Amino acid sequence: MDHRLRRSALTARLDDLGVDGVLVTALPNVRYLTGFTGSNAVTLVARDDAVFLTDGRYIEQSRHEVSDLERVISSDGFDAEVAAHASRLGIARLGIEATSVTVAEHRRLAERLTGVELVALEAPVEQGRRAKDADELDALRRAQAVTDEAFEEILETIEVGMSEQQLAASLEAALRRDGAHGLAFPPIVAFGECAAEPHHAPSHRLLEEGDVIKVDFGARWDGYHSDMTRTVAFGSPAAELRKIHDVVREAQQAGIDMVRAGVTTGAVDAAARRVIADAGYGERFTHGLGHGVGLEIHEGPWLRPNGDDELPAGAAVTIEPGVYVPGLGGVRVEDMVEVTDDGCRVIGTSTRELIEL
Repeated sequence: MDHRLRRSALTARLDDLGVDGVLVTALPNVRYLTGFTGSNAVTLVARDDAVFLTDGRYIEQSRHEVSDLERVISSDGFDAEVAAHASRLGIARLGIEATSVTVAEHRRLAERLTGVELVALEAPVEQGRRAKDADELDALRRAQAVTDEAFEEILETIEVGMSEQQLAASLEAALRRDGAHGLAFPPIVAFGECAAEPHHAPSHRLLEEGDVIKVDFGARWDGYHSDMTRTVAFGSPAAELRKIHDVVREAQQAGIDMVRAGVTTGAVDAAARRVIADAGYGERFTHGLGHGVGLEIHEGPWLRPNGDDELPAGAAVTIEPGVYVPGLGGVRVEDMVEVTDDGCRVIGTSTRELIEL
């Protein structure tokens, strides 16, 4: 991945941002700009130079992951080093990530960087992360391929009397067995009436004939995440849940059909939401239609009602409508799609039809 090119894209925007440099502290953004995969680092990006700072645990790791930048190792925080390099680089206005820097960190920086104005910036790096390059899309596809394979495997293991926690454990094991570099997030597994909770935590609830099974899970590959939800039936489901699954599938397809570069996130959300509302379940669709996926499982762009962000070509977003009926259960069907100039491509191969086990 071309981290130098990514840093150049950020420095090209410094005038528009109204700063002479940016202190990057959010670890996903540090990774995006440098390739560093450790747990403690910041990067100072100026017009003609950049400096990477980490601690002594990562001397060797940063040597091979961040070989194209000056590396500074500090065992006592980064504030003093940031101040020294900001002075050396002639930074008078330093951008900081508004959603990453705490009040305490801001105070310490302000005390150290005398004569330097700190400017809070909203998502200065995240904006560039929305459109994925070829390497990023390849990593997303690989993460999804593992997810598809694990889903097919666990379908063969489901049986009466197993618990939600047991199925969640089987999912985790299958993902790792099939090559995932890690879990995208702890799997959501919900049986029967528990599926009415969009983000149900797996419990000791045991599987019974006639239950729906909602599973929301994903893999990580080279730092990039996949995200998929399927709702399957164990035996013959209640007639209303079968109807709801048809409605949710139609809504998802309406959202997918609306996706293309330049379309607003709100328009995509509205296309799917309209199908659910027309079927009489509008109040039961209680969340946004989707979100971006990449180095974070949830990142921009956000597909929400009335969202006015335009989708860029190369973005990877989820389309995940759901209907949740307390006491009965719920259905969500989720897939990632890659935004193109004339539409989108679904990332993944698992069927979206109702599976009856």
